[in-house]
Amino acid sequence: MALIFARLARNFIKAGYFPTDAGTLERLGNMLALPPAPQGSYRLLDPCCGEGTALADLRQMLIAREQAAGAVQRHIEALGIEFDKERAWHAKTVLNRVIHSDMHDVVVKPRSMGLLFLNPPYGFGVSDKAGRNLAEEGHEKAERLERTFLRKTVPYLAYGGVLVYIIPHYALDDDIRGYLVRNFRNLRVFMAPEKQFKQCVVIGIRCNAGYANKTDLQPLVEAQASAEGAAELPDTWEDDPYMVPAAHEQEINFHAVRMDEEQLRDELEKYKNSLLWGALTSHFNQVKGQCRPPLRDLTPWHQALALAAGQVTGAIRADNGRTFLIKGDTYKRKERRVETDINEKGDVSQTITLLDRFVPVINAIEFTPDHRLGQIVKIA
Repeated sequence: MALIFARLARNFIKAGYFPTDAGTLERLGNMLALPPAPQGSYRLLDPCCGEGTALADLRQMLIAREQAAGAVQRHIEALGIEFDKERAWHAKTVLNRVIHSDMHDVVVKPRSMGLLFLNPPYGFGVSDKAGRNLAEEGHEKAERLERTFLRKTVPYLAYGGVLVYIIPHYALDDDIRGYLVRNFRNLRVFMAPEKQFKQCVVIGIRCNAGYANKTDLQPLVEAQASAEGAAELPDTWEDDPYMVPAAHEQEINFHAVRMDEEQLRDELEKYKNSLLWGALTSHFNQVKGQCRPPLRDLTPWHQALALAAGQVTGAIRADNGRTFLIKGDTYKRKERRVETDINEKGDVSQTITLLDRFVPVINAIEFTPDHRLGQIVKIA
């Protein structure tokens, strides 16, 4: 499925998009909180992060609330995915980790996020059969992108995690309503204070999948029917806040299936201190040192071990003036031994034994400045 459609395409041409307004974000921030007791690190994900400012603002509001309460500041990691290159690289400057990629090409570990902030593209997707008349072939209309993104990204949210879902109120169709009610508890819907795009804000806590009952469905039905079907997002939040749970695991899968050259270069630069190439000299620094001479002459056994380890190497000058550049080595040779035995009855039996014998060898190049210069010498 492509992620482009008519209205979104026009906005790409204008280099525009539909970011969440500051008023909505501020009111959402009043509804969110971290658990009272520190429980580790926290992860927030925006799979359509745009320039990253919305998720960055929510993260900062959570930090400011902790500071105002005098609590120990906790680690809150904000992650984003963005399809547009220019916006993705801007988001990299305000969020902890951002991937410039199609959402369908990103791997995210299931149930690893404490907050899913989802403000997806609006409208219908374009299927692979976009050039055909689907109605004539009996096909239904392509799925709305609001529904596609919801089903794709909710599995990333941990049980007990908080969903913030911002879409046009008229997009709350039967499928979306049923999916939300079955998978979330404490589900509420409000109209955004910004009226231009007729957005509603759905917030809930993920739970084990259940059944959709009419009581929970009714507020969503009313919100979908008209903009007046749901109350406006309140300035202050008097009820219990929606608690963002801590991450259970320190490491997660969060990477693109395909990475472009620019992002790869950025990742290598970010982690260059952990790469082997930069620390190559320190890892192999002992090569620069001089070998200490042995305390006594090597026995044949010691010489064989040194040859096997490749430590017999370098330039050697003999007493008679001959000079060699040598390299020690060891190779394995099989020896075949046959034993014949004749018993009292005259029966002959033969025993064949194969033995592995490790043979030290020295390969040398003649460096003596005479007619032998350059000759290869093998000493075994």
